[in-house]
Amino acid sequence: MGFKVKKLQITPLLLIDVIIPAFNEENSIKNVINDIPSNLVRDVIVVDNNSFDLTSKIASSAGALVLSESTQGYGAACKRGVDYLKTRPVLPDVVVFLDADYSDYPEQLVRLVKPIKNSGFDMVLGSRTKGKVAKNAMPFQQRFGNWLATYMISLLFGHKFSDLGPFRAIKFKKLLELNMQDKTYGWTVEMQLKALKRKLKIIEIPVDYRLRIGESKISGTLKGSILAGYKIISTIFKYLYIRT
Repeated sequence: MGFKVKKLQITPLLLIDVIIPAFNEENSIKNVINDIPSNLVRDVIVVDNNSFDLTSKIASSAGALVLSESTQGYGAACKRGVDYLKTRPVLPDVVVFLDADYSDYPEQLVRLVKPIKNSGFDMVLGSRTKGKVAKNAMPFQQRFGNWLATYMISLLFGHKFSDLGPFRAIKFKKLLELNMQDKTYGWTVEMQLKALKRKLKIIEIPVDYRLRIGESKISGTLKGSILAGYKIISTIFKYLYIRT
């Protein structure tokens, strides 16, 4: 089942698939899917991570391919999408990861894939701190945690990231080489650290960020913020000593 919201015109130079992990995002998922530039994308894959609302049904009606992942966790949902793509007769050239809460601007996918297509980059990270962030879109604990994590990476690994944002594009073959393992909040930082260790060609580009629809499961609660912070920091120290 392909992405059918708009007329599909796949560029012959780059085959792109989008993975969207989703947990109870019935109010936002249609907006996200509709705003993805379908002339650039083969499939939009929504991974329903145990939602108990209408996320799955709405995503399917909007034209996405919906998969289910019973193991709760952001990384587990992303990995489910990746594992599915590995079974496709024709593998994608590039995978874009995008959140389901409509805080990102899906149409800015064009910005993410351009450096891969035109300049040979392996991974492009959407940096919210370099783009326009709507008032209150990133609460203090999220901004502080992001700053602390990127500062630690700079200090320990010698590379200055500005963000650990989820909106990103990566060559599929390079992603497979990273052998991603984390099933929770550490997925994004694991990808960035493994990419550094494997000396992938990485660039950050500005992306904009708005107030999400609904309440965040991570930064919207004290418990979520603490758990995410602990996981991210422990992942940073873990990969300081692990060879990839």
